[in-house]
Amino acid sequence: MSDQTKRTAIVTGAARGIGAAVAKRLASDGFNVGVLDLDEAACKQPVTDIEGAGGKALAVGVDVSDEQAVDAAVERVASELGAPTVLINNAGITRDNLLFKMSVDEWDAVMNVHLRGSFLMTRAVQKHMTEAKYGRIVNLSSVSALGNRGQVNYSSAKAGLQGFTKTLAIELGKFGVTANAIAPGFIETEMTAATAERVGVPFEDFKKGAAAQIPVQRVGQPEDIAATASFLVSEEAGFVSGQVIYVAGGPRD
Repeated sequence: MSDQTKRTAIVTGAARGIGAAVAKRLASDGFNVGVLDLDEAACKQPVTDIEGAGGKALAVGVDVSDEQAVDAAVERVASELGAPTVLINNAGITRDNLLFKMSVDEWDAVMNVHLRGSFLMTRAVQKHMTEAKYGRIVNLSSVSALGNRGQVNYSSAKAGLQGFTKTLAIELGKFGVTANAIAPGFIETEMTAATAERVGVPFEDFKKGAAAQIPVQRVGQPEDIAATASFLVSEEAGFVSGQVIYVAGGPRD
């Protein structure tokens, strides 16, 4: 990507894990990157890493479920880095519980971040994309969209993001905007480590158990997702839209 064609990307939930890996990969691909997360201070490390490698990044604290905060964050990125034409909706939380134990607050918290947040971010960024007649949207779904015990909220949200993605592809395609979803399998992150702790299994044992069920016999790394995102936001991926790509080390239905 030349300086003349340098574009700006926004990655939500980018303070750590998959989001941080995607932000750093896109920076290495030549994008200016808005690194967004709930806690702006937590974005310092990925921004430092990007700048240390010669890239340009901006840390922005935002609650993606807050309409006014989202609009302000996107405009801040646009004014300081350039109009964003790439959006990675990665921000997410878990509030796991069995259905009969799940509270309305646990349901709403997950829906607000994953679905409301992705809607608000996409609505705010799409105007820059449609004006540029170019855009790339990547939404982070999950294999949990296929159903997962104890995650009726998370599974529903991740399945919802797949429908959201396909509709975006239909509505925005005529403006040169593509929309795709990545559905990761088991990825080694702080979130999966927290799951292991919650169920009382040492993380190394938890990973070994997961790897034994995966055809490639290993768990995924955030960089695996970053590599897929890198392709989907590239110029070469302009004819790929409305797709859900399972990055899970094996086939999924």
